[in-house]
Amino acid sequence: MGNKRSHFSKRFRVTVAAASLSLIAAACGSSSSSSSSGSSSSGGTTANTASAPGITATSILLGSHQPLTGPAAPGYSEIAPAAQAYFDYLNAHGGVYGRSITLKYEDDGYNPANTTQVVQKLVLQDNVFGIVGGLGTPTHQAVVNFLNTNKVPDLFVASGCDCWNQPTVHPYTYGFQPDYIIEGKVLGTYIASKYAGMKIGVLYQNDDFGGGGLTGLKQILTGGQIVSAQPYDPTTLTNGLGTQVAALQAAGAQVVVLLTIPAATALALLAMASTGFQPTLLSSSVSADPYTLGGLVSNFSKGKVGASILTGMQTLAYLPAPTDLTDPWTALFKTIHDKYDASQPFDGNTIFGMSMAYYTALAIKAAGQNPTRQSLINAMNTQAGSFTGPGLTPLGYSSTSHLGFLGAEVMQIGASGSLTSTSPIYVTNVNGPVTTHASVEAQVPANLG
Repeated sequence: MGNKRSHFSKRFRVTVAAASLSLIAAACGSSSSSSSSGSSSSGGTTANTASAPGITATSILLGSHQPLTGPAAPGYSEIAPAAQAYFDYLNAHGGVYGRSITLKYEDDGYNPANTTQVVQKLVLQDNVFGIVGGLGTPTHQAVVNFLNTNKVPDLFVASGCDCWNQPTVHPYTYGFQPDYIIEGKVLGTYIASKYAGMKIGVLYQNDDFGGGGLTGLKQILTGGQIVSAQPYDPTTLTNGLGTQVAALQAAGAQVVVLLTIPAATALALLAMASTGFQPTLLSSSVSADPYTLGGLVSNFSKGKVGASILTGMQTLAYLPAPTDLTDPWTALFKTIHDKYDASQPFDGNTIFGMSMAYYTALAIKAAGQNPTRQSLINAMNTQAGSFTGPGLTPLGYSSTSHLGFLGAEVMQIGASGSLTSTSPIYVTNVNGPVTTHASVEAQVPANLG
């Protein structure tokens, strides 16, 4: 796998608080302890009941919308199968309070009109307990009002749009990955420290994904350092990105920030290669899983360009690297992948899907033995902010904040697709200062499952 994050194990020394550890340990297997949402039997124990839509005495049904086809499918189509693989592993070790978890995910093709149809079906016909990891900014915006009007838990949206952090408007919706404004601020802070005085160009998706990242960059990079910002439409990627790349080159950009989905990242790299444009490249966490990008570059170029084009590119990360099997979470997820998800690649999308499933299980456990939709929301507001696991930064959940991970570090892609840290871990929020932070990634509990 090449040069791994050798320093990672040195800073990966976190003592898990006893309360957090007991919560994680209890996420597997059944329990007879009482719960405010449970019902007591005549013997004094608590029995599982069909306490909410999607909940039976033995099962939990969750739903999600995913781009299994369409422009965002490369890489992202792996996320939901990886999440279900984690649930399969958890189910084989007792589930949550003895209930097995199933994630029913529907293809929306990264098309908001399709998202509306499949999410309404999941809620109104399939009666899912909640929606988990709905992917995409424009797609999920099409259903967020519907979910909140119907008081359906809408957890861990797979998008960093700041629009998910509106507790008073959307009290049932919670982000997961870093807010795009936070990502932009982290990238801007790194650029200011390492590439001071250089001309910065930006290629960004023309929605709240790209716009949020650009907003964050502009909070940090002031005084005209950004010389060109070029938007693209994800629905017209078949036209290529030659025009935007040419504009960045004409502006003299020495560093280019990519706020792009993987397909757009690959097209931009090929356009740069065709003209000899070789800026320093930095990307959002959305943009640059090495395995996914390498495949796209090869596919789009019909094999003429290989994954070596990625070498030196830098990207944000807030979860452990898939190439670092010395990391206990990566090692665990690789074991799960090999047993339950072997037909899919093992890459950053796998890590994302399994991590999301892990935190979902924690949230459901925290909601009580016989959870309701409201008890799940209460748990997110009061307990989820202290969840620890395969995440490098703190989580921002509370009754007044629905932010997920609060920062990231910068990783550089090596010649063989390895990822090596090139920055501290940066933490911030939408409006506050950017600071450095020690990793909060927790050890894998011995009795996780």
